[in-house]
Amino acid sequence: METQVRSNKDYGGSLPVQNVQELASNNFIHIPYRYIRPEMEQDEVCSDESLQIPVIDLSKLHADDLELAKLHEACKDWGFFQLINHGVGEAIEEMKCVTEEFFKQPLKEKMGCAQLPNNIEGYGQAFVVSEDQKLDWGDMLFILSLPVSGRNMRFWPTNPSSFRPTLDKYSSELHKVAMRLFKFFEINLGIEKGNLTSKFEDGIQGIRMNYYPPCMQAEKVIGLTPHSDATGLTLLVQVNEVKGLQIKKDAKWVPIKPIPGAIIINIGDIMEIMSNGEYRSIEHRAVVSGQKERLSIAAFHSSNIGTDVGPLSDLLKNGSKYKTLSSEEYVRLVVSSKLDGKSLVHHMKIQQ
Repeated sequence: METQVRSNKDYGGSLPVQNVQELASNNFIHIPYRYIRPEMEQDEVCSDESLQIPVIDLSKLHADDLELAKLHEACKDWGFFQLINHGVGEAIEEMKCVTEEFFKQPLKEKMGCAQLPNNIEGYGQAFVVSEDQKLDWGDMLFILSLPVSGRNMRFWPTNPSSFRPTLDKYSSELHKVAMRLFKFFEINLGIEKGNLTSKFEDGIQGIRMNYYPPCMQAEKVIGLTPHSDATGLTLLVQVNEVKGLQIKKDAKWVPIKPIPGAIIINIGDIMEIMSNGEYRSIEHRAVVSGQKERLSIAAFHSSNIGTDVGPLSDLLKNGSKYKTLSSEEYVRLVVSSKLDGKSLVHHMKIQQ
């Protein structure tokens, strides 16, 4: 198992690019060409501030059928929701602190955790697969945190000194939240108990800490390219008060207002595929501020190593809408692709 998780050389990685935090600290007159996104000035952003993703109370799901139904509709219609009363507030606050401390360090210190060739982990950027590809205005630290046997401590910062124990605790607590949600998905989808959760209990968890520097021409760059997450379920935490997450709804970009203390949850491509299209992964992006940096932490939860990615047998009454790939084939497809909307799901769909 450890070899399968660590051996990224068979799958590829991201090409090295300039550190954006360092670039943003320089007094440049023109934004480098590879960061300019003309579509940013053309895309339509929703101005209706009342349009927001549903809010789900985790403490009510066990005993409240209405809350359970609300969760089901959120996964079907939005693919996103904010989770409150999740019980992991302490772990979140501690993780926020060490994340901010890590990105405040000099570049030389952060580069101690730099990505290596043909490896998806480490400090740098993700999904850069060509020399002429447009780039995101942001840096990240990505760590494969679960299963524990697959951890590569070379990418775990030693400074701040509390980083490693804090991430270990955070990883465990968020995995528990994800597994609780998968159990409720089983109930709502009519899946036999354990048929979904068993596919994620020993799954891969990746934690990505994002740093989006301010940009004097913020309307011309993008923090994170529009995409849907290739994983099963993503748990996102906003580190500071600077908003930036937008989701695509009815061909418009809807800015999300994070609720203090809430976890933003979104359905990933694997969950859309396994639910045979009942639940939907949603295209989303991150925009940047002209005045202040933005930080966030995303915990991605994927299925177990060796588990095929395809529709669950419980949900094939009307036939399969998606192909089934081995876990190795699916990972190879994800790592070798640049972010591009819902291209991965489109690739997996069976043409009717």
